[in-house]
Amino acid sequence: MGNNHQQHDMPTAGGLGSFSDLWSPDIMLVTLIIAILYFLLTGPLHKRFINAAPATNRQRWLFVLALILFYAAEGSPISYYGHHYLFSMHMLQQSILYFALPPLALLAMPEWLLEKIFEPKPLKLMLKISTQPLVAALMFNSLFSFYHVPFIFDSAMSNHTLMTIYHIILVLAAFAMWWPIVSPLSDNKKQLAGLKKLTYIFANGVLITPACALIIFAGEPLYNYYMSAPQLFVTHDAFYDQRLGGIIMKLVQEAVYGSVLAYVFYNWYKHEKQDDLPMDQQPSVPIVER
Repeated sequence: MGNNHQQHDMPTAGGLGSFSDLWSPDIMLVTLIIAILYFLLTGPLHKRFINAAPATNRQRWLFVLALILFYAAEGSPISYYGHHYLFSMHMLQQSILYFALPPLALLAMPEWLLEKIFEPKPLKLMLKISTQPLVAALMFNSLFSFYHVPFIFDSAMSNHTLMTIYHIILVLAAFAMWWPIVSPLSDNKKQLAGLKKLTYIFANGVLITPACALIIFAGEPLYNYYMSAPQLFVTHDAFYDQRLGGIIMKLVQEAVYGSVLAYVFYNWYKHEKQDDLPMDQQPSVPIVER
């Protein structure tokens, strides 16, 4: 994705790429187009849809943050160095795409817009199946683990088309994995709430641990692709960089899951406390979990 090419094809000496290599004007254009479409649809054009309301300020800011993260992962030097030189940068890119981007993007979407997107029956059916909590958790974490099996990883990284396809599938699987936690659709909120949501987040954290542990605690470099990459720093070899990549992935995942766990627990506790109050002391406006 982005400015990635075939295996290490013509990286510049010393790791200094051109402006186009480092900042991907094509991804910049895609990001701009997505922003324009979002602000048009959730702004002036929302009146063309039945029961549609404009995006809130909170949703707009979340979408801008999601776009910044998307461009950082796919269009910035993170992508260039991650593909040509450093496994740790590749893992940082993945951390952004799979753990930080999806929840922000989903929370930024008005409910009516998501319903419109998934209005066609085949898409609606695909969404219903892929976002079942058990299916979503197993699908994403299995795909993530398989991707980091050395011979699969080396094959994907050496073939631009294969890598792009795998990354698109993983990003879609990540959105499906996050759907039971942060989807704004009303039906979804009834499906998974309170302690069930806490259990689901915790389970995802457990399922991804073996893949991260394999990378962090391996006794030797696992990936030929990065072993044959140009070395940017004398003291930072492929083995050290591999461990750093695994640590980055695990830390980002723990930070995001931990933050979401704390937020969900707070909301659940608030609901429980509200339910324990006498009827005359309960707030007139019900607390809605987002």
